[in-house]
Amino acid sequence: MRSTGPRSTLADVAARAGVSKSLVSLVMRNEPGASAETRRRVLDAADELGYHPDRGARLLRSGRSRLLGVVFGIQHAFHADLVTALYTAARETGYELALSAVTPDRDETEATAGLLQDRCEALILLGPQTPTASLARLATRLPVVVLARGVRGAAVDVVHTADADGLHQAVDHLVQLGHRSIAHIDGGHAPGAAQRRRGYRDAMCRHALDRHTRIIRGGLTEEDGAAAARALLADPPTAVTVFNDRCATGVLDVLAHHGLKVPDDVSVVGYDDSRLARLAHVNLTTIAQDTATMTRLAVARAIDRVEGSTITHRDVVPPHLVVRSTTGPPTSP
Repeated sequence: MRSTGPRSTLADVAARAGVSKSLVSLVMRNEPGASAETRRRVLDAADELGYHPDRGARLLRSGRSRLLGVVFGIQHAFHADLVTALYTAARETGYELALSAVTPDRDETEATAGLLQDRCEALILLGPQTPTASLARLATRLPVVVLARGVRGAAVDVVHTADADGLHQAVDHLVQLGHRSIAHIDGGHAPGAAQRRRGYRDAMCRHALDRHTRIIRGGLTEEDGAAAARALLADPPTAVTVFNDRCATGVLDVLAHHGLKVPDDVSVVGYDDSRLARLAHVNLTTIAQDTATMTRLAVARAIDRVEGSTITHRDVVPPHLVVRSTTGPPTSP
């Protein structure tokens, strides 16, 4: 039966198993030096007492935290996917993650400061809005990896998607379906927005559709998408590419509310392939970012820096199109 009293100690386990504290410590660290029978007795005793090694105290004694701090935006659905993948990427490295959220009432400076107080050994910043010069100053204090934003001129490692290429794929897909009137709802000043706008313009030009180029102010949220969709209603295109999946859900809602069928009347392409896009009732065609590769690279770059590497990496990861039910041929080309 597990103990429900005060937290058990190494000495308690040693007394229960009838061995020394040093032998218990060996077993808990999974190091050689204990027989199979002794190891079984120690583990059984630890389980009966509900004992768990204090990893934090052990790391503090060694002078290491082995923590990678992660700053993410609570308003970004895609950031939740990145955080999930970061845990997977960090699992086998011996490092743990410490999370700090950016909220409407808590900016990136405050979120970062909290992680510095936690003695993180490196920071992974998801799509930060922090100016490049500030990122460079932060990198003089500890290793910094910027994930999901292209940054130039800063002494930080960078891992991001080839955002312009994602819009090339989106426009190519719609053109292949027969669309010509293709609009783009952008992300304002959000990381990646400028590159996605450029990708949209370049693709429209490549298909000789310059005269149909139409960029509508959007943003990160469903509300931004809804406002952009309402702006399109007076002269709706046959297809629209959207800055991210969350914004695209707002577009879908307004189109449905005004009697426009997707994809019969308007095809919609999102960006990120976030959990929202994969919901059965949304089933959004979108541009997928390779979260597994991006997060694996981010964790590796952070640990390389902690362990002494001075090489600055800028990794650009290709996206890919995921076709679902929100795109189809136009009914009136």
